[in-house]
Amino acid sequence: MQILGVDIGGSGIKGAIVETTTGELVTERHRIPTPQPATPESVADTLKQLVDHFDWQGPVGCGFPATVVHGVAKTASNIDKSWINTNAAALFSERTHCPCFVVNDADAAGMAEFTFGAGQGKTGVVVLITIGTGLGTAVFTNGQLLPNTELGHIMLEGMVAEHYTADSVRKREELGWNKWGKRFNKYLQRLEFLLSPDCFILGGGASKKLEKFAHQLETDAEVIPAQSLNQAGIIGAALFAQSELK
Repeated sequence: MQILGVDIGGSGIKGAIVETTTGELVTERHRIPTPQPATPESVADTLKQLVDHFDWQGPVGCGFPATVVHGVAKTASNIDKSWINTNAAALFSERTHCPCFVVNDADAAGMAEFTFGAGQGKTGVVVLITIGTGLGTAVFTNGQLLPNTELGHIMLEGMVAEHYTADSVRKREELGWNKWGKRFNKYLQRLEFLLSPDCFILGGGASKKLEKFAHQLETDAEVIPAQSLNQAGIIGAALFAQSELK
């Protein structure tokens, strides 16, 4: 089945048509900068631009940077606070004239990795971390997802963790990979203390550079890169939409 998968992030809204039986992108990925401020109306308008770009009329899966319960955003991470308690699925469906299904963006990435990527066959506790504008997390136990974990928001070094060690922080503070890697290692060690995972899967933009900071990571858990890298959110959003259609 082909579904338009969309990854709505703090800096960009990215999409492609996905073949859900294989996880392959059947079109080039298209990216539009996230509008600022990222209000419900402005993001919905940008999503419509993306849908129009693909001349798409079918179902749309959207990974979204928030806790999402039955299509309703309950938090607002790196987007405008007016999203809180907004029915994102209903808004997007009305604006695009397509059936839209909305899921937490890190959960979407996790679904992709467990279906087609680095999570295949993994047992025990696995934590996927998307490293981008913020830090998104998806927690799996023997392949079962615990939805809407927001472990990028735990406290670390006296602040919210993603304000200390997201990839956007590395860029903004012009941190070298060694210095940033030490910060990220503190985050992994905190999660390890809290969850005792068997494996960390690192996704998002920074995951492509794992070799530049892997030597700074000191964990008992295995640390591996996501295979879908920054396409995981798109693929997983399409998979979520497919699951909702059944």
